[in-house]
Amino acid sequence: MKTVIRITIWVVLFGLVGFTSFAQAGDGGLSSDMIDNIRSSLNMDNHTRAMYNAITNNDINKLALNREVLREHNDVFSHKIKTKGISNQKSSGRCWLFAGLNILRPAVIEKYKLDGFEFSQSYLAFWDKMEKANCFLEQVIEMSDRDLMDREVEILLSSPIGDGGWWKYVVDLIEKYGAVPKEIMPETHSSSNTGMMNVLLTRKLRLGAVRLRKMYADGATLDELRSEKDTLLTQVYRMLAINLGEPPTEFPWRFENRDSVVSKLKYYTPKQFYDEFVGVDLNEYVNIFNDPAKDYGKHYSIRLSRNMYDKADIDFANTTIDVLKETAMKSVLADEPVWFACDVGKDQSREHGIMAVGIYDYDDIYETDMKMSKAERALYRESAPNHAMVFVGVDIKDDKPVKWLVENSWGTDSGDSGYWTLYDTWFDEYVYNVIVKREFVPDEVLSIYDQDPIIRPPWDPMYKMVK
Repeated sequence: MKTVIRITIWVVLFGLVGFTSFAQAGDGGLSSDMIDNIRSSLNMDNHTRAMYNAITNNDINKLALNREVLREHNDVFSHKIKTKGISNQKSSGRCWLFAGLNILRPAVIEKYKLDGFEFSQSYLAFWDKMEKANCFLEQVIEMSDRDLMDREVEILLSSPIGDGGWWKYVVDLIEKYGAVPKEIMPETHSSSNTGMMNVLLTRKLRLGAVRLRKMYADGATLDELRSEKDTLLTQVYRMLAINLGEPPTEFPWRFENRDSVVSKLKYYTPKQFYDEFVGVDLNEYVNIFNDPAKDYGKHYSIRLSRNMYDKADIDFANTTIDVLKETAMKSVLADEPVWFACDVGKDQSREHGIMAVGIYDYDDIYETDMKMSKAERALYRESAPNHAMVFVGVDIKDDKPVKWLVENSWGTDSGDSGYWTLYDTWFDEYVYNVIVKREFVPDEVLSIYDQDPIIRPPWDPMYKMVK
């Protein structure tokens, strides 16, 4: 037995030494010969010189803009959902919340014959921050015995209270806190420009983490740690109230419809307001995902992705892109807006309101190939869902979608007065999930949720949006 152990150790050590020797022998630095070869490979021909002159004096995207895509573009759609008003998240990362509330607006506007209506994003953002603060501090307590270099601890400390989020956050927040009209808790400078507020809240929470971990090391009980957490949360609440205003527990509200009829003044709690004016069961919505880097037909969950400590992490059914398109199209044709998440940083023009593969011709400018598959982009951190918007229209030809009408939350100065045209090939490459009612989802996809979820770590590429 000892001989076997010695041989095993020898093999392991030899392997490590061999690998180290290989790494050192290769050197890997940029040698003078390599640099000379690379320099000599550059041929300043007419095309390269023209590109050099153009790009050193201009915006790359303006030069790379593909005029053929613009020429073939049109904003005609065979079906549109009636919407009124474009929201504006401004300098904040609350797209998931704006999109979530925007899919609920059309029904309220239609039901009560309003000229327009908007929910208070600031109200739910306040409670999202409180829940995230509590979740962070609880997870600090939970991981108090771990080394600070532990990978999950590092991820936890890297972003205690960011703006990011997911559809599930919308559901959990509304179920617990209800909703209010925008005029009841309007935007403030800090809600629309969250950067400095987040910096200070993050600093406070990290200081809290220092305190809790020291208390744990000194032998504090769980009750004592949670008592300290409560003290920290009262300070977070005060900071949020100073930045955003204090959220109402009850408020008076009335409205005037498009026929100039004024409703009776009534008092509502936020939950009463949501139940009466919206009344949508948000649990009827299903999260359908397309991540080709993962197996289709599987149920996945991402650890540490929740914003409420006492709720479940984000989970999703992973399936083909055709299923996402089919369910989204059925929903839009039934006048049900669709929340979706995508990589908005690729192949889209804010100026023209177009999302189209090939709208920028980088390959020809640099005479190189930059193409990667969707799975490769995800696995190698080139792409991930980073923005949420709403499908409010679709253009269909031969029973297939050609392009989609998108309601964004970047105000009316971006895109086509706040709307984007998303071409179907862009959907293939950069849309990652849709949120639709289960009535539009095939039974075989719904059944995926019956599986025990495969737990993915928080360094999964799809985790990015929640931060």
